[in-house]
Amino acid sequence: MKKKAAPVLAVLILVIIVAVIGIVTNLVKKYTPTSEVMSGEEYFHLNNADEAALVIQDEVSEYKGIVSGDTCYVDFEAVKNELNDRFYWDSEANLMLYTTPTDIIEIPAGGNKYTATGKTNTENYEIVKVDGTKTYVALDFVQKYTNFDYAVFEEPNRIVITNEWGEREVASIRKKAKLRYQGGIKSPILRELEKNEVVTILQPMEDWTGVLTQDGYIGYIKNDRLVEQRTENQTRDFEEPEYTSVTKDYKINLVWHQITNMDSNYNIIYDIANIKGVTTISPTWFTIASNDGTLDSLAYADYVETAHSNDMEVWALVDNFSESIDTTAVLKSTESRTKMENQLIASAIQIGFDGINVDFENIPEEAADGYIQFIRELSVKCRKNGLVLSVDVPVPMSFSEHYNRAELGKVCDYVIVMGYDEHYYGSEEAGSVASLGFENQGILDTRKDVPAEKLISGIPFYTRLWNTVTNSDGTTTVTSEALGMDEAQQILDNNNVEASWDETTAQNYAEFEGDDGSLYQIWLEDDKSIEEKMTLVKDYGLAGVAAWKLGFENDSVWDVILKYVS
Repeated sequence: MKKKAAPVLAVLILVIIVAVIGIVTNLVKKYTPTSEVMSGEEYFHLNNADEAALVIQDEVSEYKGIVSGDTCYVDFEAVKNELNDRFYWDSEANLMLYTTPTDIIEIPAGGNKYTATGKTNTENYEIVKVDGTKTYVALDFVQKYTNFDYAVFEEPNRIVITNEWGEREVASIRKKAKLRYQGGIKSPILRELEKNEVVTILQPMEDWTGVLTQDGYIGYIKNDRLVEQRTENQTRDFEEPEYTSVTKDYKINLVWHQITNMDSNYNIIYDIANIKGVTTISPTWFTIASNDGTLDSLAYADYVETAHSNDMEVWALVDNFSESIDTTAVLKSTESRTKMENQLIASAIQIGFDGINVDFENIPEEAADGYIQFIRELSVKCRKNGLVLSVDVPVPMSFSEHYNRAELGKVCDYVIVMGYDEHYYGSEEAGSVASLGFENQGILDTRKDVPAEKLISGIPFYTRLWNTVTNSDGTTTVTSEALGMDEAQQILDNNNVEASWDETTAQNYAEFEGDDGSLYQIWLEDDKSIEEKMTLVKDYGLAGVAAWKLGFENDSVWDVILKYVS
């Protein structure tokens, strides 16, 4: 029995020993820090020796740079999206532009010269490099116009940029420590931190803290390695550009005047005969006629003289309504933009009007950069010539976010939010053109980006008569026509219909049945609805009101408006 038990006992002891070894091995593996080191090239996602990583504030950017001798270059897209979006690249002209409040700076690619205020200036480095499909800008040149600091490090090449200023939490390293890619001893090592090295605190946790090193690594360190945690105030001397604006000492009471041909100008004296308190008239004089930036003009000096003699400024309107032009192509081209700008300024000097009203509508997203660049450039030329620059924008919606209202609010004198077309020609269902809630929300949303003293509320003098026909298959067909105030009321009178107040829209509403059994609906604009809209101008302290269009109003509405703008 003893002889038989001995082998069994030996096997059991061997199993126990193996199990203990396994447990100890696993414990050692679990609690022994990894010595794996992640290379800088892998961490910064560098694919070749020519690239330089960009660390912008607290993030490793997806964009890259180049270090060429003593000059650092960054991807233009990084400049535009992360540092200063006032730089504009015209790939067709191989030209970089930068617009200040008073100057349009031109920097041809491939050289060290640029033009500012009509003078040619020279740097000791190539300012703009084009490498295949990529465009790079010298960081020192960008820094002339942008509030940031940067430092350059090697092995691997990386450019660390600081562009946010104020209080930051920092700490010192108590003794040598390993900075790891993630929190935990099994995460790869990024680099060794030296005693007394200072790091910025990004993400405190229970055992580990996320930190930014001064040379651009963002990783994690054990909490017991951090000492002397404190707040430091990071600052840099930089003078931000000041965008001066024309500010009238009265509320703007503007009305758009639709001019369809030269003869329309002659009617101004009759069209304004019954208006009251209008400070500004905006004739629809200019439209983009071709993709090279040529404008069709209906501007007329006698019109301006008549307006001035009736105490009204003239802000000439320019639009993009011609179906034959490609708005994206026109705005993308520096040559086309310049041609439009110069025509407008030359006409203002020659004809004598006081301002320009830009009414570019349905701008596609791909035209957004060219659009805001056009406004910037035009604003410079308007400042130099004492002209008021206003711009019309739709009520903020998801599909119009690219209008960059914040920048418009900086560079323009006035921004007019067009608080109408809530329901429009082509809408699938009948509804108000401009309910009070729609107007109110449009003002509130625009005011997030545009200061109230620059914001003008655009209101309609028109409404739409909607006709809904039920087809034999049960579907409906909806059509509408635009009507002025008196014309809309006449239709109700002709059909013996009386409108009643609708609290939801803050408008008088009426409906009636047509001879064919179809349903007619109308939400009226009248003295009462306009007064509701004018209370918003007063309550929000806006710069004034603009109405589309002259001739659609009844005479009494001017007294209503005048109560809120005088």
